[in-house]
Amino acid sequence: MSGLRERKKERTREAIQREALRLIASRGYDATTCEQIAAAAEVSPATLYRYFATKEDVVLQDGYDPMIAEAIRARPAHESPLTAVRRGLADTFADVYQGDVAPIRQRTALILSVPALKARSREQLDSLVTHLRGVLAERSGRGHEDFDAEVAASTCAAALEVAVGRWARDGGDLPSHVDAAFAALGHLTSRPHG
Repeated sequence: MSGLRERKKERTREAIQREALRLIASRGYDATTCEQIAAAAEVSPATLYRYFATKEDVVLQDGYDPMIAEAIRARPAHESPLTAVRRGLADTFADVYQGDVAPIRQRTALILSVPALKARSREQLDSLVTHLRGVLAERSGRGHEDFDAEVAASTCAAALEVAVGRWARDGGDLPSHVDAAFAALGHLTSRPHG
């Protein structure tokens, strides 16, 4: 029964976000209210606020961080941290790309074009760093406060942020942009100095 309840909650969350993006595309971010989004999603404003605390959250929230962490956790133990993250992201994006990518691109472009959303997206990056740091620390057998895991997590999150920005700006295939960003990281760590 709880599985059915969780699926219903996920469908409601997706409907709210879908309608929010549709309304914002036609009216603009500032002109769209949470009440209008709730009405379009056929839920009460109270229900909307149970899922999302603010209008910014309606656009920003996603479930990718735990998915990414699980994909990295599932990678073979012998892989380096960079390789595990790179391939874990590839696995995650392969799953995501089985669905409709247009709303993801629309949401990303919106986040990058609305100053309030762009500023709040830093919180998402912090959340990703926390997830990455945790799984990398687990893989290394060290504690969650491990310096190396924190540096690796922050570096990987920054590479992903650059790749997503390029994808939103230039188009193309997000997994290809992500792979290119991680290839660039690999080149930086393997080049001789001097």
